[in-house]
Amino acid sequence: MEQGQPQGPFCQSCGMPMTKPEEFGKNADDSQNNEYCCYCFQNGGFTQYNITMEQMIDKVAGMMAKMQGMPLEKAKEMAQALIPKLKRWSQ
Repeated sequence: MEQGQPQGPFCQSCGMPMTKPEEFGKNADDSQNNEYCCYCFQNGGFTQYNITMEQMIDKVAGMMAKMQGMPLEKAKEMAQALIPKLKRWSQ
């Protein structure tokens, strides 16, 4: 694995690495959901249930550009390569 590349598991909706218990989403019974992060999944359902894949790509690209200080175009390229491969979007 490349140095500096985040370690998994990754949210299967937005691609965020989940390394701490509080980063994992919650099922309806309040148990930890191992596939989705706390920002995408709460109380057994998606927090933004009607978001499109393109909207998620834009959202993730914006967050990556802001948090990692990279150009928005590069962040969007990376998000476009990742998001369609995640479980939520690969149907």
